[in-house]
Parts: sequence; structure tokens; C-alpha cells
Amino acid sequence: MKRLLIAVSLAASTVLVGGCVANDPLAIDANDENFTSTDGSVTEVAPTNRGEAVSFESSDTTDGSTLRSENFLGSVLVVNFWYAACPPCRAEAPDLADLAATYADRGVRFLGVNVFDNASGAQSFEKSFDIPYPSVLDADTGELRLAFAGDLPPSGIPTTFIIDRDGRVAARVLGLLADRSMFEDMLDRVVAEAAP
Repeated sequence: MKRLLIAVSLAASTVLVGGCVANDPLAIDANDENFTSTDGSVTEVAPTNRGEAVSFESSDTTDGSTLRSENFLGSVLVVNFWYAACPPCRAEAPDLADLAATYADRGVRFLGVNVFDNASGAQSFEKSFDIPYPSVLDADTGELRLAFAGDLPPSGIPTTFIIDRDGRVAARVLGLLADRSMFEDMLDRVVAEAAP
């Protein structure tokens, strides 16, 4: 009798968990043949093949500012999706901080999108790594994740985008920015494109 109860309990929990997974779009995507892991894979998009401009607005930022996508038009923008306890996010943070400083005189702007932390957690991370640019706190609303959910979504954390001067996705790196020189080469190509 005890074995029968255990077997019934296991069967019921399998059905319940299976039902939850079946209703979870992220779980479905993970089993989809088109799922892309955060393995550092890189996608570059030629200017003629880029989609519509990414549109967003948020007043929930680490520096208290309101950020709108139109504020970045005319500049190349690097957008990094991250959270404080993410090991690859921590590993790439010094490079991102240095790149932001290095490319500032070339008109490249940087923006973080924190997908998990509250303001104090995100600010502590930014202070620890001397991050010179603001982050949108996207944990509660998911507005920025939704704004970037087009053809090349942030399929994992970290994900880093290069946005052209027209606000369109020019490149995406899924996972850790393991090869800084490769990322700089991509960024240089977008910077070199003619201004609108």
C-alpha cells in the first residue's frame, strides 16, 4: 500500500510539474530547436537587414533619470542585460566599464538593464565595478526585455547589444564578453557607419 501511495504521488507531481512547464513560455523555448544558449555566440546584422528601431522608456533607473530610446538616437549605444549575482556579469563588468570610458569620446553610450535586483543591489554592483553608466531596473516590469524581444532577443543573461545610430540592433552577444577585441571590432564597425 505504501508503494502504491508513493507511485501515485510521483505520478501526480509529474503531471503537475509537466503542466507548469507546458504553460511556461521560457521552458517551451528552452526545448525548442531554435533555442540559443548563452555560449558567447555572436550575431551581427548588416545595415540593410536591420529591423525596426528598439523603442523604450523607463524612469526606474539606478541614477534616478528617465531614459527614452529617442534620447540615444544619433549615438551608437551598447546595452548590457545583467544582474549582480550573475558570475559572467561580474566577470565582464570591468571590461564594460573600461569600454564605456574608452569609447565615450567617440560618442558611444552605454546602458545597463538589470533584470533581477532592487536599486540598492544594483547600485552596490555598479559602485564595486566602477560602472560609469546607468542601468534600468527591469525586474518588476520587464519593459526593456519586452522592448528587445524582436528578432534577436536577450535569450540569456548576460546579453550585450550594439545599437546603431538609428536605434536598430546591429549586433548581439549571448553570454560573457569573453573576447574583448572581437567586441571592439564589432563596435568599431558600427561607429564607422555613416551618421544618419
